[in-house]
Amino acid sequence: MPGKNSMKNESVAWEFQHSVICNTPRQHAWNYWTNIGNWNDPPATFHLDGPFEVGSQLTTTLPGQTLRSAIRHVLAGHEATIEMQLPDAILSFHWQFESLSDDQTRITQRLVLSGENADALIPQARLLEKGVPEGMKKLVSAIERSLNRD
Repeated sequence: MPGKNSMKNESVAWEFQHSVICNTPRQHAWNYWTNIGNWNDPPATFHLDGPFEVGSQLTTTLPGQTLRSAIRHVLAGHEATIEMQLPDAILSFHWQFESLSDDQTRITQRLVLSGENADALIPQARLLEKGVPEGMKKLVSAIERSLNRD
């Protein structure tokens, strides 16, 4: 699979970005998100084959479908990129955690679809434009609840 800089040589067929505000310190939000055990998006289940670091493989299991991704970039506490290999295309998920104050974090997710077959996958990718904001809202609620439990 291509590395982080591989997309520079390929045209972007589709991209989408969404940000949310989380009322927790950045490091707490990051620690929660990078613990795959906290990922809760039924019916999907997630397995990471090692620590949350570059090169680790992520398996997402859905009814009748298994998707494989790899962590391609990590700046601990701040950002990470996960790339999902699709048939002749790559769907990249870039997450950024930005401190707005000691107790508030902006979490941004940017999705990029690129590769030889990316144009054919745009209709499926566009479905994420509705699901990503909803999923990020759920994530923020879970992170904020977890701060109150610590």
